[in-house]
Amino acid sequence: MQNSNSIGIITFHCADNYGAMLQAYGLKWYLRAKKIEADIIRYEPPFLTGRHWWIPYIPGNGILNCVRNARWGWESHLLMKGDFFRLRYNMKKFRKRYLTTYTHRKKIFACQLWNLPYKYYIVGSDQIWNPEITFGLRKVYFGDFGNKQKKKVISYGASLGGETLNEKYNEEFSGLLCNLDAISVREETAIPYIKRFYKGNVKPVLDPIFLLRREEWERIEKVPKKEKYILVYATEFNEKLVNYAKKLSAVNGMQVIELRTGVGQTGDDFKIDYTAGPAEFLGYIHKAAYVVTNSFHGIAFSIIYQKNFIAFPHSSRNARIYNILEIHGLEHRLWNTQNEMMNDDMIDWDEVRRRTETNVKLSAEFLWQEIVQETMKKNKRI
Repeated sequence: MQNSNSIGIITFHCADNYGAMLQAYGLKWYLRAKKIEADIIRYEPPFLTGRHWWIPYIPGNGILNCVRNARWGWESHLLMKGDFFRLRYNMKKFRKRYLTTYTHRKKIFACQLWNLPYKYYIVGSDQIWNPEITFGLRKVYFGDFGNKQKKKVISYGASLGGETLNEKYNEEFSGLLCNLDAISVREETAIPYIKRFYKGNVKPVLDPIFLLRREEWERIEKVPKKEKYILVYATEFNEKLVNYAKKLSAVNGMQVIELRTGVGQTGDDFKIDYTAGPAEFLGYIHKAAYVVTNSFHGIAFSIIYQKNFIAFPHSSRNARIYNILEIHGLEHRLWNTQNEMMNDDMIDWDEVRRRTETNVKLSAEFLWQEIVQETMKKNKRI
């Protein structure tokens, strides 16, 4: 049974996405390592989980668009055949083992949160304030829900997905921020926009995956049998990324392995793994010789595992990619026409590690000052 002074985390743990699940793991287990009883709340709304159903539910403007989205998603799942179910199994296995406690009942509506026993809440990390992902701004991810025990809500590493939101969300966004007692965000470039609507301090912090050391991630990874390969992980198709991986393969004589959670365009001669869960994702990065990615978490774990990597820009969500490269002094790892092939000697990992440790300290200080210290004092009085 949860202690009323433990911390409830509300985030995207229920999305079958490597970054979403691993950032949730990072925050939960960092707090638990500090002797804080932290639980991930099983808030699993259909607008997040529905896209992973066999016949998916993806909200749209009107019933006709929902039906079209369902048909497109179902046809995509059919093409995956048995891999669809193996992927879902690996995702569910990781979530059940590390993220959620299945004695806690699943909540799909905000009104079901009224009787949670927690006094302290952390919303985030991940793109919880990106209305493109949540299909509009959702009150729960700002701590705006009725609850008889709730005393304090902070955001940790919340993300808009970019530097600003569409102007049509300004008034709603401003009202929702009032529910938060302290705010930290993942992208420093988003702070000026947030401060237009929030009078308090807004702190930049690292994604919670950086709160854990590499050795701690290695404990939960599942490594592949193969070694010395080029790993491709793309969150959207990028022809330049594919061509870069092909050229890198030809120069180094290595196979390209691509991780995918759905069918789509890819390199013709790539070996595709459609079944990897978060544990397998970590293992693939660990054993890769090179990583080619346009994923924030693909970049972040390449940094943690000290992998030779190249980062490609995303068509719409570049703020977080630029931010994480800048923090670590790795701007030169962003692809351009000048860095045609990766140079193994271009990364000073000692300097990268120093930058990580400096920013981890600042991130941990925010958590300590805003919620951990208060929780520990309360627990000592019980």
